[in-house]
Parts: sequence; C-alpha cells; structure tokens
Amino acid sequence: MPSAEFENLVADFEFIDDWEERYKYLIELGKDLPPFDEADKSASHKVQGCVSQVWIKPSTEQASDGSLLLLFTGECDAMIVRGLIQVLRILINGLPVGEITDMDVQGQLQRLGLSEHLTPQRSNGLASMIRRIKDIASAAA
Repeated sequence: MPSAEFENLVADFEFIDDWEERYKYLIELGKDLPPFDEADKSASHKVQGCVSQVWIKPSTEQASDGSLLLLFTGECDAMIVRGLIQVLRILINGLPVGEITDMDVQGQLQRLGLSEHLTPQRSNGLASMIRRIKDIASAAA
C-alpha cells in the first residue's frame, strides 16, 4: 500500500499538466536525495543496465513488529535519474521486505505517467533500479 507521501506525489504529477514542468519537478525531487558517500560508489552498489552511473546503497532495520524494513539511498550523475531514485525512495523506502517483493512497482509508477515520457534508455534504467531493489529485498527476506 503506497504511503501518503507517494499519494501526494501522484497528486502533484496529476496537477502538473506540462511535461517540461514535470521534468523540472523530477529534477527538484532529485535534489532531496540524502548525501551519498563517495566510498559507496562501488561495484557492489552499482546498478547494472543503466546508461547513467547509478548506485543504490541498501540497509535494513528491524521494525517494532519484528518485520525487516528495507532502507536505501542512491546516487546518479544524471539529474532526472536522481529524481527517479527519489521517487522510488518515496514509494518503497522503509517498507517491509516482503511487501517490496510483492509490490507492483511499475504499476504504481504508471500512476505518475512516467513511462510515456521517459526515453527507452531511462525506462530500462528505471526497470534495472526496480529489479535491483527487489533483489535486495528478496535476499533480505
């Protein structure tokens, strides 16, 4: 179940009619990514299948109910992709690993209308990031 923050993001995207403005909004979202340590730009965190340089650094945390939550941050050299990482963080970050593995992430992202406006390379990169996050969640489960 998407968070209230993701629902607000969907509403924001629905409100912005112009795709140039949506791209600017994505870039602004990317500026909200937490700082990423240069030492974490390693092969173990690199996402394969992205044209841009993308790194996803995961961590886990035990919830009060005993479930394992996946947390992650990321970095990219392309501003729009940084925004996509932040969108994924808004949708997925802090969820139980089992919920992430079962989630239709692409279906949720379609609510933002991104797929029609991303280049094929960016769409492939986004799919690679989703696959990487789901693989991390599966391994943690």
